Amino acid sequence: MRAAAATCVIGLAAVVPSSALASSGGAAMSPTVINGHAYPGDSLHMGDRILRPGMNGHDVRVLQDFLSRVGIGTKIDGHFGATTKQHVVAFQRAHGLRSTGIVTWPVSQALRAAAARVQSTTLIPLPAGSRATLVDGLAVPPASAPPAVKAAIAAANKIATRPYVYGGGHGSFISSGYDCSGSVSYALHGGGLLRQTEDSSQLESYGSAGQGQWITIFANAGHAYMYIAGLRFDTGAQSSNGGSRWTSAERSGAGFVIRHPTGY
Repeated sequence: MRAAAATCVIGLAAVVPSSALASSGGAAMSPTVINGHAYPGDSLHMGDRILRPGMNGHDVRVLQDFLSRVGIGTKIDGHFGATTKQHVVAFQRAHGLRSTGIVTWPVSQALRAAAARVQSTTLIPLPAGSRATLVDGLAVPPASAPPAVKAAIAAANKIATRPYVYGGGHGSFISSGYDCSGSVSYALHGGGLLRQTEDSSQLESYGSAGQGQWITIFANAGHAYMYIAGLRFDTGAQSSNGGSRWTSAERSGAGFVIRHPTGY
């Protein structure tokens, strides 16, 4: 597979007001530095704050999803309860970490790495006649694709050659340019598969785990891209593909969480 550099690092903290951060379970505050790591303090991304029992938020949902991915089945409800603590302790013990039940930055990174090791990044072969084709930098969907997939491809085509803009597509789906997760969100929204834009870390818990039949999303804290009907839609392809986000070249999915729209 051909690798491509990640070109998108965006958190919603850059595009939503501080009041929204506070209401999400985090607080608008200066980063707190503990053991050399700066914690922004919000709850949008796992690792942005130290997670303890009693906390709630999106980062807790990601924690629970990752625990399940490494074989410690955990209910994903966004609440750090007694069971989630027990499962964190089990993970820490299994990986030679202090059994505190508290998720610090090193623990969150160890969990990300463990999840990346156990998932397959080899794309599932598409059935005959299910692959989109690339024509002049735009994708042409196969006739057999479901309407939602065709609509997602049509939406992606609309912004395929728009410039890369850091934070683009997060304040609003309408933008002069889009970053990586803004691009993925726009395509999913066009297919009726996403109501509001999500950044790359939020996409780590989007939809269902693993590869989809038609759409597969690769996301981590720094980048997000997707495959739709076999074609890659990725801001990382623009510099080497005539300015289009579409490419037929694959890239390594190592280090990414793999998700798909439920049912697709």
